[in-house]
Order: sequence, then structure tokens, then C-alpha cells
Amino acid sequence: MQARSPSSAGPGRDTPGPTMADTPTMNIPTVDLLDLASGEPARLERAAAALREAFGVFGLVFVKNHGVDAPALERFYDAFSAFVARPDAQKRPLGRADLWYQRGWTPPNTEVAVASNGQPDFKECYFAAPTPTDAQSAMEFPELYPENIWPDDAPPFFQEGLLTMGTALHEAGLKLLRGAALALNLPEDTFTAACEKAPHVTRALQYLPLGPTQVNTGILWGEEHTDFNLLTLLPGGRFLDPAGRPAPKPDDQSGLYLRTRATPDAPNGQMVRGTAPAGCIVAQVGQQLEILTGGTFLATPHVITAPGVPGWQRQSAAHFMHVHTSQVLFPLPGFRTPEAVANYAPPVLAGTYDIKTLVDIGLAPPAALDKLGYRHYDRLNRMRATS
Repeated sequence: MQARSPSSAGPGRDTPGPTMADTPTMNIPTVDLLDLASGEPARLERAAAALREAFGVFGLVFVKNHGVDAPALERFYDAFSAFVARPDAQKRPLGRADLWYQRGWTPPNTEVAVASNGQPDFKECYFAAPTPTDAQSAMEFPELYPENIWPDDAPPFFQEGLLTMGTALHEAGLKLLRGAALALNLPEDTFTAACEKAPHVTRALQYLPLGPTQVNTGILWGEEHTDFNLLTLLPGGRFLDPAGRPAPKPDDQSGLYLRTRATPDAPNGQMVRGTAPAGCIVAQVGQQLEILTGGTFLATPHVITAPGVPGWQRQSAAHFMHVHTSQVLFPLPGFRTPEAVANYAPPVLAGTYDIKTLVDIGLAPPAALDKLGYRHYDRLNRMRATS
């Protein structure tokens, strides 16, 4: 699940944009998960310091020794290509609007960023949960905790590849969340306990080719937004040339960009490329982690720009870790400064937050808001009518 909060224009827009910078010049920290697992004070502090700077300044961190198998990821992308290439008529039964597209196929032109100016994202997706569904939560929030659905004749390694990738990303995310708690001098399980049995979901994405009349017109593959979940993990993607073959990116303008925290010198932040160093993945802060930390960690605005040449596609994946739907989203006690309380009040149930955001981005229907609040006002009318 991906959330889209209002954000100023990214690359490719006619409106004034942020300061641009190359990733290497920004010194985005890298954290080694082996340091977090070492139990050695010096290595733990090194990792904690990296997370404090990465999540506090940039909203993202590069991660090494993450456990995601690169050949298996490429094999999954090949399987995903085979699925995407199928006619829409074959994929349509897997497009479950009744599940708010939280499982199965999301058709193109479905999801819209809050700040999109009406442009839907140029992508199609596939959702699956790599963690078991919590039965009680599924009764309370059925659209957020559905069982996985799969094509009857899925391409080889499609199901296995998506779940294997999602599981590896989830395990890496748990380690990062424990490290983030240590970085803030919180009990180690502060964030992992809050997300236990939550509606975590893994998403494969195919950004679609632009035609000759669409390139260089301000159309974006994905509008600038922030994710509404706790933590997002990105294993890296690949470009496909007009013949559908994996290839280096066609130009310098296409790909993932991320916006840093505002500073006096850069009040709009700086847009940096989201390309991780070789062998690393990216982890970025979501709105739920920002809320819990009272803005100490900031959700990462990011945008996916399209190339300036027609016919190219991009494949990527993301794992979205969530706060459990029964948890309250509000700054934790140590972060309840007057400014934080003013920024993030009133407290809200995470499940309510999820539903509202899914409506905002067009995955859930507006009628989903009717699930919130008391729904039995008509009972008195029925009783009065029979008296």
C-alpha cells in the first residue's frame, strides 16, 4: 500500500522545482545489517548513527547485507514480464476492486497521487502479502487483510519469486526498525511490536511505455508522494528497452528521485537520485514512522520520472511495512513536543488512517469511508416505524 501526500513538483514539471543534486555528493549513509546483528557496542553505535542521519535528514538509507538474492530478483522480474505481457482480459479477473486492489492485479490508470493534478500513475502492479494473515484483524478490516490471490497458470517463479523477495525485504525491515529504535534510545522492540501481524504487502510494479507524443511533456511514471506506511523497502529495479529487453536506463532524467528535508539553504529540500550503491537496497521512511517519531524521522517524498525517449518501461518492487491496524498513530511519549502534537493531532487508529488514504489515492471507493464511525443510526428509525 502506498500513500500519496501533497508535495511540490518533481523533475519534469513546469512549476519551480527543488534543488537537484547527485546522490554521491549528498553522502546518504549506508547501514550494514551485520553491524546491527553483531551485538558489539561500537558497531551498533555506527549503525545507529547512520540511521539517525539517514532517516532524520534524507528520509532514506542504503542497506547492505540485506539478504535479498539478486539472481532470484532478476528471475522474478522475468516472470513478472511474462504476466504483464498477457492480454488485459486474462488479467482482469485478478483486478479485485472489491479488495481495494490490496491483492492481485492493479490495472493501469487506477492509482492517483493526492498531488497528481489528475494524472494517474503510468503503471500496473501486483500485490501479495508475504506474511500470514491475522484472522482477527481480517474480521475487523477484511479489505486490508485478504488472502493472496494468484493466476491459475502463473508464469514459473511468479508466486515463489514475489513471496521470497517480500519475505527477505520484511526480515531486513524488522532489523532496520530495531536499529531505528536503538538510534532514538527507545526499547528495541518499539516499532517491531507496533507492526506485528500488520497488513504488510509486497508490490511488483511495471511502469508503462510513453508514446512519441507523451515524452518530454511533464508526464511522470509516478507523481511525487510519500508512502503512508511505516517503512518501505526497495530492492532495485530495471529498465526494459522498446523490445522488452533489460537494458541500462536510456537517459539521465529517468528513474527514482527522493527529496531531502528542508534546510535554510534549500527550503524546498534537494532531489537526489534513488540509485543505491552496488549490492545495496533502499529503505525509506513512511508517514506512520514520521508520526510516531513526531517528525524526527521524515517520510520521504519521491517521484518516478519517465525517460525522454518513447517505448521504454521500468520494473521495480517495494515492500510496505505497516503499523498494526489496532494501534494508535500519534507521537510516542518522548516525542510529544508542542509542535509535534500540533502537527500530528488528533490521534487516529492506524486502520482508519489506512482506509482514508486508500480512498484518497483511488484504490478504495469513497463509500469505504462509511465504514468509519457509528453505522446504525437507521436502527432507531426502524424501531420507531414499527411502534
